[in-house]
Amino acid sequence: MTYCVGLYLDEGLVLLSDTRTNAGVDNISIFSKMQVDEVPGQRVFAMLSSGNLAISQAVWNRLSEGVMLDGFRQTLRDVPTMFRAAQLVGAAVREVYQTDGQAMAAQGVGFDVALLLGGQIAGAAHRLFLIYAAGNFIEATQDTPFLQIGEHKYGKPILDRVVEFGTPLMDGIKLVLVSMDSTLRSNLTVGLPVDLLVVRRDALAAGLRRRITEEDEYFRGVREGWSGALREAYRAMPAPDWIIA
Repeated sequence: MTYCVGLYLDEGLVLLSDTRTNAGVDNISIFSKMQVDEVPGQRVFAMLSSGNLAISQAVWNRLSEGVMLDGFRQTLRDVPTMFRAAQLVGAAVREVYQTDGQAMAAQGVGFDVALLLGGQIAGAAHRLFLIYAAGNFIEATQDTPFLQIGEHKYGKPILDRVVEFGTPLMDGIKLVLVSMDSTLRSNLTVGLPVDLLVVRRDALAAGLRRRITEEDEYFRGVREGWSGALREAYRAMPAPDWIIA
């Protein structure tokens, strides 16, 4: 299991993914679930993945080598728009399914993958997509400015309550870390370290990129501060007036 989240904000994108892979309690490993490709000044892409690691790695390798779209073999460095980039990733997912899907099914393994694709191409706006195992996708909007994949239910409530399109990038960083901390506390299949990427609007390059571990002082402060704030908040709430002492 995994947890990845992407914020689509006016100032840019904030993307966060965990690194734990779980093939049983005695086979837990660390793999990055965030892939980045950029041509500084021209375009930048980030892909986050959940589900079967072999599928997501195969998808990224196919994207690097080229995938057939509209009769031409293309990579993320060739597509003219972010919409075409999402279509290309969907086509790569379908190619992997055509190659491996039948053999996986014969072994009782489901074709389980979900991907977040965010980025920007020069001359157009930054965008964020969620691509499903069928290769189809949806896009984040100003009304719904975040997307999640994997074990998302624990980290969703804080985002539902707070995140808006106008949320500043620095606040977005705090919010995705709180969202991740809520997931880490409630699900052992999601684990540190986590990978953070911030893509500022019109920068056309990967910006802040950081791997956050248990030793990260800022993340430790976020975890402790959020827990303390929750405790203080519930203590400050008045008791219901319909309780008889």
